[in-house]
Amino acid sequence: MSLPDATSSARPLRRRLAAKLFAILFLLGAVAVLLTSVLGYFYARDALQASIYNQLTIVRKSKAHQLEAYFRTISTELSQLATSKMVVDATREFKARFDELGVSDVPFDVRRRVGDWYVTQYMPEMRRVTDKDLNVNDFLPIGPAAYYLQYNYIVQNPHPRARRRLVDNAGDGSAYSGQHAIYHPLLRSAATAFRFQDLMLVDASTGDLIYTVDKEVDFATSLRTGPRRHSNVAAAVAACSSGVDKSTVCFEDFTPYAPSRGAPTAFMAAPVFDRDVLIGILVAQLSIQEIDNVVTGNRRWRQDGFGDTGEAYIVGPDRLVRSGLRAFYENPEQYFAELKSGGELDENIDAIRRYGTPVLHQRVLTEAARAGLAGIEGEGEIFGYRRIPTLASWGPLAIAGTNWALIAKVDTAEAFAPIYKLQRDLTIVGGLALLVVLATGAWLSRALLGPMRDLTVGVSRFAAGDYQTKVPIRTDDEIGALCVAFNNMVDELRGKNLIIENKNRENEALLLNVLPAPIANRLRDGEQGIADGFADVTVAFADLVGFTQMSSDMAPEKVVTLLNGLFTRFDEAAHQLGIEKIKTVGDAYMAVCGMPVSVPDHAERMVRMAIRMVHITREHALEHHVTMKLRVGINSGPVVAGVIGKSKYIYDLWGDTVNLASRMESGGIPDGIQVTRPVYEKLKDEFVFEARGAIEVKGKGSVEAWLLKL
Repeated sequence: MSLPDATSSARPLRRRLAAKLFAILFLLGAVAVLLTSVLGYFYARDALQASIYNQLTIVRKSKAHQLEAYFRTISTELSQLATSKMVVDATREFKARFDELGVSDVPFDVRRRVGDWYVTQYMPEMRRVTDKDLNVNDFLPIGPAAYYLQYNYIVQNPHPRARRRLVDNAGDGSAYSGQHAIYHPLLRSAATAFRFQDLMLVDASTGDLIYTVDKEVDFATSLRTGPRRHSNVAAAVAACSSGVDKSTVCFEDFTPYAPSRGAPTAFMAAPVFDRDVLIGILVAQLSIQEIDNVVTGNRRWRQDGFGDTGEAYIVGPDRLVRSGLRAFYENPEQYFAELKSGGELDENIDAIRRYGTPVLHQRVLTEAARAGLAGIEGEGEIFGYRRIPTLASWGPLAIAGTNWALIAKVDTAEAFAPIYKLQRDLTIVGGLALLVVLATGAWLSRALLGPMRDLTVGVSRFAAGDYQTKVPIRTDDEIGALCVAFNNMVDELRGKNLIIENKNRENEALLLNVLPAPIANRLRDGEQGIADGFADVTVAFADLVGFTQMSSDMAPEKVVTLLNGLFTRFDEAAHQLGIEKIKTVGDAYMAVCGMPVSVPDHAERMVRMAIRMVHITREHALEHHVTMKLRVGINSGPVVAGVIGKSKYIYDLWGDTVNLASRMESGGIPDGIQVTRPVYEKLKDEFVFEARGAIEVKGKGSVEAWLLKL
């Protein structure tokens, strides 16, 4: 058999072997990819879901512990405060003085002015918030003491509503105000220290609210017969008024409270005993804000691990939320749109808008809320209050006097986003894996051409600018030697390219040291004859007084070192203040602010720079044991700036503004900063200047000047 015949008979054999190997590789690869993708998807989904539920439960329990600890703390603080001598004495004194006012006559003018205040100040806001046509008679106080105290501490209060508590003595000369001046600062400090929105004292025998810190319209009213008789504060007082011991603390859940303009308000009350006799009730008004801060993590949901849609919130027994909702805070319009599309009543949506909070206005009718309020802990996928699928963890809160549920949730779409991505990625990877199998089979038939193909690809990449490319060395024959030579060439060229890049960076840094960055960029872009006019900038000249004489006895190296250290510190100060150094000539320093980039406060910056320069000169002189004093002159106005020179560039300024700034320096005093009228007019309200009067300026005659008081 001849050689051509043997070669010819081998080709069909190689084709058959290649086809079989290709089929086997493809089948094994397809099965492996399919099994890996399916199993990986289900395992990953289950693991992610368990991890999300676990994380939601951990966060929910953590916030539950914080809330429970908060209520335990304020309950203990209120109970201890109620037994303190200060509160007992204050209750006894306020009760006696209040009773005295209750049997006195109140002038008709006082009653009229209190009524007018309700009509003009209080009722318009209440009608706006409640969207109801309310009758003012339903809100007016009852009794002489109520009219008298509301007139003096509310109507006549010189402070706005939020700061009424600042008045210690109404100045009416009454015995009540005398006691108020004694105890109010103490009780106000206690309310602030314990983070209570308000502290109140109630007469246990009459139900009269004989003292409050904030002086809202409930002050001095009766919780038994007055406008607040059906409020939750009245319920808290009633619960603590009979059959209680000294350690009792009564809590009433949040409801809209009219004196606080309908804001959600809760009350915690503790009895006040004087020698085992119940004389009063100490009431703390609790704001929803403290609870909201705990539940929302001060509205930092992402830092708490809730991602983009997760949150925690509280639901009360009436199925209304007791804390703010993330969507309301972050995207109110989308929040209202989702409520409307989810079937929420228009009146509830309007109430949320009017009151500025969903608390006590948004109802949550989810399975999580029902189970949590029933005392059941759990987790699962539910439809949330926005009618969107969510993963949630829920459970009750162990807070005395409440039946609240805490729910932590995240939208299912966000929670399973990694799974959806994994599904897409597995599909892509599976397809790529099959392509790899196909490519591998094809590669085996052309294995000998592989090194040459690698070299061709490497050359193409290098030609395209990829100087990091490398060609793998697969053989030790001539092609392998060619690949080695190519890699060496690439390494050498890359090294030379790095040297060129470093030199370019050095040149760039040198150019920026000579010229401002915007001017350097214009020169680099090929612009010639750069010259610009600036309508309003501030120029400063600084000169070391007597430096030439002082330096005549110093070694040249020491002179250079001294000046270089001083001007380097000047440069640092200029950089911090956004000031452009123009040049130094001998021991003189010239700078400008407001160009080439305009800034509105260029004069103020330059004066602050001058102050720093004077202080820096003093410090530098002390450090080097020499005597140096700086003289600074400053002027504001128009200048012309441009680049002069060809082989050695310099950026310089011209104009009367520059000349006058120089004259301000030369005509100044050592350790002094002398400015012109334009600078003085700009900064006379910011700095203290001393008028120096008119001084003689070469080429200008008499010019007014001012010295900056350092």
